[in-house]
Amino acid sequence: MFSFFWCRRQFSGISTPDTTQMADSIDLNVVPSHPPETLYGFVKDSFEIEQNVVRYAENLASILSSYHVDYSVIHNLAITSKKVFDVRKIKVGNTYTLFYQRKDSIKTPVWFVYEINPIEYLVMSLQGDSTVYLGKKEITLKRKSTVGVIESSLWNTINKNHLSPYLALDLSDIFAWTVDFFGLEKGDHFTVIYDEQYIDSVSIGIDQIHAAFFNHRGKPYYAFLYEQDSIKSYFDEIGSSLRKAFLKAPLKFSRISSRFSNSRLHPILKIRRPHHGIDYAAPAGTPVYALGDGTVIHKGWDTKGGGNYIKIRHNSVYTTVYMHLSGFAKGLKKGMTVTQGQLIGYVGSTGLATGPHLDFRVYKNGKPIDPLTIEAPPVDPIHEENLTEYLRYIRPWKAQLDSLTHSHHLRPDSVFVAQEFPQ
Repeated sequence: MFSFFWCRRQFSGISTPDTTQMADSIDLNVVPSHPPETLYGFVKDSFEIEQNVVRYAENLASILSSYHVDYSVIHNLAITSKKVFDVRKIKVGNTYTLFYQRKDSIKTPVWFVYEINPIEYLVMSLQGDSTVYLGKKEITLKRKSTVGVIESSLWNTINKNHLSPYLALDLSDIFAWTVDFFGLEKGDHFTVIYDEQYIDSVSIGIDQIHAAFFNHRGKPYYAFLYEQDSIKSYFDEIGSSLRKAFLKAPLKFSRISSRFSNSRLHPILKIRRPHHGIDYAAPAGTPVYALGDGTVIHKGWDTKGGGNYIKIRHNSVYTTVYMHLSGFAKGLKKGMTVTQGQLIGYVGSTGLATGPHLDFRVYKNGKPIDPLTIEAPPVDPIHEENLTEYLRYIRPWKAQLDSLTHSHHLRPDSVFVAQEFPQ
């Protein structure tokens, strides 16, 4: 038999392999492996995982106790965590996750993770070693562009087309000094190029807007993000700052319910008298912001029907007044300096008011003027020595904005367009 197989091997052309030249058999079947799926830094396949949300009146102790974690462990964790996060700030509705060892018949949790916000989370070891640390989820950025046409309001346009609500807030902040968002007209349109933040394919907000265009009542407005003197700000196509001495309005999304008038029928007193301000109807509690930098010269109760009110002197010429407030911003005091856009109070219906609204007034050299007629000069333009570089920098951004805008036939009933493209 041995001779038979020897002859067959020799004459069939089959040679005995040289084992010294053979690779290890383990290496012959290498299969490309993918990294294991993780959650909060833990390999998911290594644990049984349970997720839940914080309910009303729950805290760290009540949550962990319900999972049979020893109180001494909970106590030590509460003390240790003070260095990284105050567990008393655990909020109703936020997510928490428990990790159990697989094949644990008793099912005792070994790790607890609480989501502080969409990015940060708190990790606690439940194994008695008092390990506590903060973690952050990985954020990815996606470059996007959007072209839209206003039918009623910026907020409705953004919301109707399922875009990030932060986009409306950021656009209103950028153009706060140039576009009257309470007086938008059907057919006004905008184009914006921005980076949106994502965690696990879920949008968590806008990282930054690089360039934007807003056509308001037929007038074009550009905005380009540019860093000057180590500060990022928005400038127009010729290098003027979009930041003016005053905001266009002291609150964000609302509507004008009553305008400046020398003879208005008072809704409660039923008599005609001057109404030297603008009424902005808004839900109670809506934040109210300082129109510009200045000093609080009055804060209190107006006995003439204004209810809770604040008066701010901005300079030797302008003073603004905010009335019918439900309350004041924490820490706000008479004599305090405030900055443009700083929270100062909340919309209410104190004093003589039929419903929640802000009665906003502006005085120029002591005389009331229509707030909608204020002409505020721009500040901090691009420095002359930086202008050439700035114009070179914004050229491709402007070209892209113009191309996106002109590629769509903008009509009040035109289709809203949003697209994603490589950075």
